[in-house]
Amino acid sequence: MTRVLLTGGAGYIGSHTAVALIERGHEVVILDNFANSERDVPARLERLTGRANIPVIEADIRDTGAVSAALAAHPVEAVIHFAALKAVGESEADPLLYYDMNIIGTIRLLQAMQAQNVRRIVFSSSATVYGQPDSSPIPEDAPTRVQNIYGRTKLVMEDLISDLARTGKLQAAANLRYFNPVGAHPSAMIGETPRGVPNNLMPYVTQVATGERPHLNVFGNDYDTPDGTGVRDYIHVVDLARAHALALEHICANDVSLTVNLGTGTGISVLELVRAFERATGREIPLNIAPRRPGDVASYYANPDMAARVFGWQAALDVNDMCRDSWAWQARRAGINDI
Repeated sequence: MTRVLLTGGAGYIGSHTAVALIERGHEVVILDNFANSERDVPARLERLTGRANIPVIEADIRDTGAVSAALAAHPVEAVIHFAALKAVGESEADPLLYYDMNIIGTIRLLQAMQAQNVRRIVFSSSATVYGQPDSSPIPEDAPTRVQNIYGRTKLVMEDLISDLARTGKLQAAANLRYFNPVGAHPSAMIGETPRGVPNNLMPYVTQVATGERPHLNVFGNDYDTPDGTGVRDYIHVVDLARAHALALEHICANDVSLTVNLGTGTGISVLELVRAFERATGREIPLNIAPRRPGDVASYYANPDMAARVFGWQAALDVNDMCRDSWAWQARRAGINDI
């Protein structure tokens, strides 16, 4: 059993990872400033897992004193670091905000960890660090060519952690490069709650299905892909959460550091995802074909072999599971009962 601090632990991926860790016998401590998460998530986690009194600290990772105090009050063996801003468009509009929260925040967190002698970390990184890939599937040794401020902050955060591991300041570290997380817990008790207009495909699709949005904009249908729409690697958030638990257990048992992709290894086009959603839910999704967006690539999916080889992880849930669970979560939030 390991006790773990989850920064951003009330967020989308953090909350699912909390469930995965508790189910595997670990203890979790949640630290979140609740800027982009809902305050009742910890209570939902307690109901979902049967684990009462999960410690919750409301703090900003940029507050080294508060984080250090949390680590002193709740001694942990490791940190899983989710707390960050993550919208590409917002990062381009306000770079300093992203440098401050993501990069300075990570420095402050690492300082607090060092002050309390916590020397293992799992970091929530992103496949955006690859930028425009030469080809897909993308391996971990592919060039990193960040094309936006968000991706740049993730790469700098990776480098900070890797440098501390290389110099012995950290005992073990895992940088986990996600591809496209979607879905929700099958209980429909936790899921993705974007504020404002969703930046990602699946929550936008589910909001069209509830009638909150009139149609889905498909940005480009003339790519060199089987149906002309962009191809991405969608991964169920429950699979992603399980990967965090396995990565944590691996680095704690072996005191090693690694950088690894987390994806299914299978590309799914926008239209394929929409049709799968329609089959899984019985809801029609009106489409509007829009011009390509600058910077979008035709096809982008992972080579996930390293995760399988190193700590025995591979995705178990398919696109039908992703669509079913996303819809169950969104329908419950919208008060729709005919699912």
